[in-house]
Amino acid sequence: MSDVPRPADRMPVIPEDQLTDAQVAASEAFLAARKIPVFGPFVPLLRSPEFMLTASTMGLYLRYGSVIPLEISEFTILLVAREWSQQLEWQIHHPIALKAGVDPAVTEAIAEGRRPDAMTPDQALAYAFSTELMRNRAVSDPTYAAVVARFGEQGAIDLAGINGYYALLAMTMNMARTAVPDGAPPPLKPLIP
Repeated sequence: MSDVPRPADRMPVIPEDQLTDAQVAASEAFLAARKIPVFGPFVPLLRSPEFMLTASTMGLYLRYGSVIPLEISEFTILLVAREWSQQLEWQIHHPIALKAGVDPAVTEAIAEGRRPDAMTPDQALAYAFSTELMRNRAVSDPTYAAVVARFGEQGAIDLAGINGYYALLAMTMNMARTAVPDGAPPPLKPLIP
Protein backbone atom coordinates (compact mmCIF):
# COMPACT_ATOMS: atom_id res chain seq x y z
CA MET A 1 0.00 0.00 0.00
CA SER A 2 2.79 2.46 0.82
CA ASP A 3 4.42 1.86 -2.59
CA VAL A 4 1.32 3.12 -4.41
CA PRO A 5 1.83 6.75 -5.36
CA ARG A 6 -0.80 9.10 -3.97
CA PRO A 7 -2.32 11.78 -6.16
CA ALA A 8 -1.01 15.27 -5.50
CA ASP A 9 -2.86 17.57 -3.13
CA ARG A 10 -4.90 19.83 -5.43
CA MET A 11 -5.28 22.62 -2.89
CA PRO A 12 -2.23 22.72 -0.63
CA VAL A 13 -1.42 25.51 1.81
CA ILE A 14 -1.39 28.84 0.00
CA PRO A 15 1.98 30.58 0.40
CA GLU A 16 1.64 33.67 2.61
CA ASP A 17 2.79 36.03 -0.12
CA GLN A 18 -0.02 34.75 -2.39
CA LEU A 19 -2.91 35.20 0.06
CA THR A 20 -5.54 37.78 -0.82
CA ASP A 21 -6.52 40.39 1.76
CA ALA A 22 -9.73 38.45 2.40
CA GLN A 23 -7.76 35.22 2.92
CA VAL A 24 -5.38 36.96 5.34
CA ALA A 25 -8.32 38.39 7.30
CA ALA A 26 -10.05 34.98 7.36
CA SER A 27 -6.84 33.27 8.49
CA GLU A 28 -6.43 35.78 11.31
CA ALA A 29 -10.08 35.38 12.39
CA PHE A 30 -9.69 31.57 12.30
CA LEU A 31 -6.58 31.78 14.49
CA ALA A 32 -8.36 34.10 16.95
CA ALA A 33 -11.39 31.76 17.22
CA ARG A 34 -9.59 28.41 17.29
CA LYS A 35 -6.17 29.36 18.70
CA ILE A 36 -4.45 27.42 15.90
CA PRO A 37 -3.62 28.34 12.30
CA VAL A 38 -5.72 27.16 9.36
CA PHE A 39 -5.34 23.37 9.09
CA GLY A 40 -6.82 20.24 7.50
CA PRO A 41 -10.12 20.83 5.71
CA PHE A 42 -9.84 24.58 6.21
CA VAL A 43 -6.78 24.72 3.94
CA PRO A 44 -8.83 24.08 0.77
CA LEU A 45 -11.81 26.00 2.20
CA LEU A 46 -9.59 29.11 2.51
CA ARG A 47 -10.08 29.52 -1.26
CA SER A 48 -13.52 30.82 -0.21
CA PRO A 49 -12.67 32.84 2.91
CA GLU A 50 -16.19 33.68 4.09
CA PHE A 51 -17.33 30.09 3.55
CA MET A 52 -14.32 28.86 5.53
CA LEU A 53 -15.15 31.10 8.48
CA THR A 54 -18.83 30.13 8.39
CA ALA A 55 -17.88 26.44 8.28
CA SER A 56 -15.45 26.92 11.15
CA THR A 57 -18.13 28.57 13.29
CA MET A 58 -20.53 25.72 12.57
CA GLY A 59 -17.84 23.19 13.42
CA LEU A 60 -17.10 24.88 16.74
CA TYR A 61 -20.79 24.68 17.66
CA LEU A 62 -21.14 21.04 16.61
CA ARG A 63 -17.99 20.00 18.49
CA TYR A 64 -18.40 22.05 21.66
CA GLY A 65 -21.95 23.44 21.89
CA SER A 66 -24.13 20.61 20.65
CA VAL A 67 -26.43 18.67 22.98
CA ILE A 68 -24.85 15.48 21.63
CA PRO A 69 -22.19 14.21 24.10
CA LEU A 70 -18.59 14.37 22.84
CA GLU A 71 -18.23 10.57 22.78
CA ILE A 72 -21.27 10.22 20.50
CA SER A 73 -20.24 13.18 18.38
CA GLU A 74 -16.76 11.72 17.80
CA PHE A 75 -18.24 8.25 17.20
CA THR A 76 -20.50 9.80 14.54
CA ILE A 77 -17.60 11.68 12.94
CA LEU A 78 -15.77 8.34 12.53
CA LEU A 79 -18.85 6.88 10.83
CA VAL A 80 -18.85 9.78 8.38
CA ALA A 81 -15.09 9.56 7.81
CA ARG A 82 -15.43 5.84 7.03
CA GLU A 83 -18.44 6.39 4.77
CA TRP A 84 -16.42 8.89 2.72
CA SER A 85 -13.07 7.08 3.21
CA GLN A 86 -11.70 10.41 4.39
CA GLN A 87 -8.19 9.72 5.65
CA LEU A 88 -7.38 13.03 7.34
CA GLU A 89 -10.78 13.28 9.04
CA TRP A 90 -10.19 9.80 10.48
CA GLN A 91 -6.61 10.62 11.48
CA ILE A 92 -7.72 13.74 13.35
CA HIS A 93 -10.81 12.31 15.04
CA HIS A 94 -9.81 8.72 15.84
CA PRO A 95 -7.57 9.69 18.80
CA ILE A 96 -10.18 12.17 20.02
CA ALA A 97 -12.85 9.46 19.90
CA LEU A 98 -10.66 7.08 21.88
CA LYS A 99 -9.94 9.77 24.47
CA ALA A 100 -13.68 10.55 24.67
CA GLY A 101 -14.36 6.92 25.59
CA VAL A 102 -15.13 5.10 22.35
CA ASP A 103 -13.84 1.52 22.69
CA PRO A 104 -10.92 0.67 20.34
CA ALA A 105 -12.78 -2.47 19.18
CA VAL A 106 -15.68 -0.25 18.10
CA THR A 107 -13.40 2.06 16.12
CA GLU A 108 -11.67 -0.94 14.54
CA ALA A 109 -15.01 -2.31 13.33
CA ILE A 110 -15.95 1.09 11.89
CA ALA A 111 -12.57 1.33 10.13
CA GLU A 112 -13.21 -2.09 8.60
CA GLY A 113 -16.67 -1.03 7.42
CA ARG A 114 -18.47 -3.36 9.86
CA ARG A 115 -21.26 -2.65 12.32
CA PRO A 116 -19.55 -2.77 15.73
CA ASP A 117 -20.71 -5.60 18.00
CA ALA A 118 -20.26 -3.98 21.40
CA MET A 119 -21.71 -0.49 21.10
CA THR A 120 -23.24 1.40 24.00
CA PRO A 121 -26.97 2.15 23.66
CA ASP A 122 -26.20 5.76 22.65
CA GLN A 123 -23.65 4.57 20.07
CA ALA A 124 -26.16 2.06 18.65
CA LEU A 125 -28.70 4.86 18.36
CA ALA A 126 -26.21 7.21 16.65
CA TYR A 127 -25.14 4.34 14.38
CA ALA A 128 -28.73 3.61 13.28
CA PHE A 129 -29.50 7.31 12.76
CA SER A 130 -26.28 8.06 10.88
CA THR A 131 -26.22 4.98 8.65
CA GLU A 132 -29.90 5.44 7.75
CA LEU A 133 -29.29 9.09 6.94
CA MET A 134 -26.14 8.43 4.89
CA ARG A 135 -27.31 5.31 3.05
CA ASN A 136 -31.10 5.72 2.83
CA ARG A 137 -31.03 9.54 2.66
CA ALA A 138 -33.72 9.47 5.37
CA VAL A 139 -34.28 8.36 8.98
CA SER A 140 -36.99 5.84 9.84
CA ASP A 141 -39.81 6.76 12.25
CA PRO A 142 -38.61 4.37 14.99
CA THR A 143 -35.02 5.66 14.82
CA TYR A 144 -36.15 9.29 14.75
CA ALA A 145 -38.46 8.72 17.73
CA ALA A 146 -35.65 7.03 19.69
CA VAL A 147 -33.22 9.91 19.00
CA VAL A 148 -35.82 12.51 20.03
CA ALA A 149 -36.65 10.51 23.17
CA ARG A 150 -32.96 10.38 24.10
CA PHE A 151 -31.60 13.75 22.90
CA GLY A 152 -34.69 15.86 22.11
CA GLU A 153 -35.54 17.57 18.85
CA GLN A 154 -32.43 19.72 19.18
CA GLY A 155 -30.42 16.51 19.45
CA ALA A 156 -31.95 15.19 16.23
CA ILE A 157 -30.99 18.43 14.48
CA ASP A 158 -27.50 18.43 16.02
CA LEU A 159 -26.90 14.78 15.09
CA ALA A 160 -28.03 15.44 11.51
CA GLY A 161 -25.78 18.51 11.55
CA ILE A 162 -22.75 16.50 12.67
CA ASN A 163 -23.36 14.05 9.84
CA GLY A 164 -23.82 16.81 7.27
CA TYR A 165 -20.96 19.00 8.45
CA TYR A 166 -18.38 16.24 8.49
CA ALA A 167 -19.66 14.96 5.13
CA LEU A 168 -19.10 18.49 3.79
CA LEU A 169 -15.54 18.47 5.12
CA ALA A 170 -14.96 14.95 3.77
CA MET A 171 -16.26 15.89 0.33
CA THR A 172 -14.11 19.01 0.31
CA MET A 173 -10.95 17.13 1.29
CA ASN A 174 -11.68 14.27 -1.13
CA MET A 175 -12.20 16.77 -3.95
CA ALA A 176 -9.07 18.68 -3.00
CA ARG A 177 -7.09 15.47 -2.35
CA THR A 178 -6.03 16.88 1.02
CA ALA A 179 -3.00 14.89 2.09
CA VAL A 180 -2.41 13.23 5.44
CA PRO A 181 0.38 15.29 7.05
CA ASP A 182 4.04 14.33 7.05
CA GLY A 183 3.61 11.61 4.45
CA ALA A 184 1.98 9.30 7.00
CA PRO A 185 0.28 6.27 5.51
CA PRO A 186 -3.50 6.55 5.10
CA PRO A 187 -5.13 5.17 8.27
CA LEU A 188 -8.16 3.68 6.49
CA LYS A 189 -7.81 0.72 4.14
CA PRO A 190 -10.03 0.66 1.05
CA LEU A 191 -13.31 -1.17 1.56
CA ILE A 192 -13.77 -4.17 -0.68
CA PRO A 193 -17.36 -4.36 -2.01
